[in-house]
Amino acid sequence: MTQITNIAAYKFVPLDRLPERRETLLDRASSLSLKGTILLAEEGINLFLAGSAGDIDAFLLWLREDPAFTVLEVKYSLSSSVPFGRLRVRIKREIIRMNHPAIRPVAARAPAVDAHTVERWLGQGTDDEGRPVVMLDTRNEFEVQAGTFANAINWHIDRFTQFPQAVLDHKDELAGKTVVSFCTGGIRCEKAAIFMAEAGVERVLQLDGGILKYFEETGGTGFEGTCFVFDGRETLDPGLQPRRL
Repeated sequence: MTQITNIAAYKFVPLDRLPERRETLLDRASSLSLKGTILLAEEGINLFLAGSAGDIDAFLLWLREDPAFTVLEVKYSLSSSVPFGRLRVRIKREIIRMNHPAIRPVAARAPAVDAHTVERWLGQGTDDEGRPVVMLDTRNEFEVQAGTFANAINWHIDRFTQFPQAVLDHKDELAGKTVVSFCTGGIRCEKAAIFMAEAGVERVLQLDGGILKYFEETGGTGFEGTCFVFDGRETLDPGLQPRRL
C-alpha cells in the first residue's frame, strides 16, 4: 500500500515580499503534486502538506535553501491517502491569530521543554526543582474533547483569541507551579507561553513541537484520547495513526 507522508511545521521569522513568496511556494509545491495549506505572514510561516516521501523531501530541501527557513523543525506522520483536497497558499495577518500585536515570537522564542523531559516530569509529578508541574491546553474546546493530557488544565475557550483573557482570569491559580503550555504542533503554545510570561505567570514553558512531536518521541505517555488535526484524518492516536471521531 502506498504511504503518504504528512508534515507539519512552523517558524516565527520576519518575512517580507509576501506576494512573491506566495507565488514561489505555490509553484514549487504544485510542481511536486503536494496538497495542504501554507500560511504566510510578516511574523513567519505555518504549513501542513502531504505527498510522496520523495516529493516532501524535495520540497523541504528546496525550502531550506532560503536563509529564513534553513532551520525548520518538521513533524512527520504517515497515512494511506492524502488528507487534503487541494493546495492553498495564503497570506494572513498572523500565522496563528491572537490579536495581540505586542506578542512577537520573532523577537524572542518562548522557553521550551522537550518531550522526554515532560514525560519524566509527568511521571514524577514535579520538575527537576521539585515544583508541581501542570499541563495547560491552549487549544479550542472541540479539540480538547478529542483528547488531552491527563489532568490538564482546560479553560474551555472556543477560539485562540480568547486565550489572553483566560490567562488574566486564572493566572493566580498557576502560582508556585511550573506550567507547560501545549497545542497540536507548537505554534499556539509558543505564543501562549510568551503572553503568560508577560502577564506575570512566574514559570511557564512550551512543549517543544507540541502534541505531535510528543507522540513521535514518546508514544504519548500520559495523553488520553487522540489529537485533533485539521485535515481529512480528523484525529491521530499516540502512534500517529488516523482515528476518525
